[in-house]
Order: sequence, then C-alpha cells, then structure tokens
Amino acid sequence: MSIHRTVVLAGATSDAGLATAAALIAAGARVIATGRSEERLAPLRDAGAQTEMADATSFAEMTALAGKLGAVDAVVPLVGGWRGGGGLAGQSDEDFDALLPALQAVRATSRAFDAAIKASDAGRFAIVSSTVVTRPLAGGANYAAMKAASEAWARGVAHGYAKNARDAGGKLRTASVIFRAEGGLQADLLSRAVVALWALDAAELNDTIITLS
Repeated sequence: MSIHRTVVLAGATSDAGLATAAALIAAGARVIATGRSEERLAPLRDAGAQTEMADATSFAEMTALAGKLGAVDAVVPLVGGWRGGGGLAGQSDEDFDALLPALQAVRATSRAFDAAIKASDAGRFAIVSSTVVTRPLAGGANYAAMKAASEAWARGVAHGYAKNARDAGGKLRTASVIFRAEGGLQADLLSRAVVALWALDAAELNDTIITLS
C-alpha cells in the first residue's frame, strides 16, 4: 500500500515508534518523529524520518511544532509505559504520576494539531490503548484507568471531527481511531495498523476500536 501523507509520530523513541516510522516511510509517507533526546531520535533519523526535539506531553511545544510544520495528515501519540502490580494496595500515586504522560500526550497532540488534521483531505488521529480497559485488574488499575481516559478523549476527538463535517455540510474526511493492544504492544502489528489507516474511508473509520492481535 502506497501512502503519500505527512505523519507525526509524537514521542516516537520506542521500538514501536521506530518500526512504525520505518513502515510509513517504506509506504511513501513523510514522517516527523518527536522526542526529548537527540540520542534516542538518532535511529529514527537514520531510518529516514525528520526528527524534532519536542515534548509530546506539552501543549505549548506541540502547538509550536504544528505551526512550524504546517500541513499534516495524521498524528499518532506514542508515549506509553507500564507500572503496576501489588493489587489495589500497590496502585501508588508515584505509579499513577508515571503513567499520566500517556494521557497528557493524547490531549496535547490532538488539540495542537486539530486544525491541521481537519484541513487534510484524509486526516487521521490514532492512539494506542490496551484490551485491559475491558477487564481491569486490581494490580493494573492505574494503567487501565489511564488507558480508559485516553480512549474517552479519543472518542471525544472523533465526535469533534464528525460535528465539524456536519456543520460544514460536507463529507467526513477525518477519523479518530483507537488501537487496542492485546497483551504487550507488538511493534509490527502497530506499524501495519498505522499504515492501513488510509485503507478505509473516514466515515467507516471514525470512532472505531481496532484490536491489534
């Protein structure tokens, strides 16, 4: 599948970020990968991505980046991580705070790039969640709560896209999608799913949940 789109991978310095960047570039996309470490951004740059030092959790920094880049077709925040265990008593405030950046990145990127994604003829916003939201366990309650909140936000984004199209009296061209990883996140599954974001019409894709399994 060939896609000639500009895609921002925010917080992309993980293995999943590198695999997704490589898959998008191989498909013909222009990829902008962000991170907070030049050293960790180097493999993405070597893979052919444009790299930008920017904090995906910061609305101010993402807004500045959106202004710098101009036209963008898709944004995928990839800030993640897992903390948990120890039953409900083990769900510490420290672990909750460590997980919070994933939600912050979803909020910051969707808001900062909202206008750009809506201006695209095939705009996409996608987040990475987990199937744990369907059956939260005591030892992962912090993690499940953060993922559930991220999903709620992404669905709010989907509603905003649909309302924008209705108000304009036009066809829905933008879509907000939730990827749910089953078990641990597998980089190859995510990379293929991101490339496939343009395989369906936005009206079919908006406000959907895709399980990566």
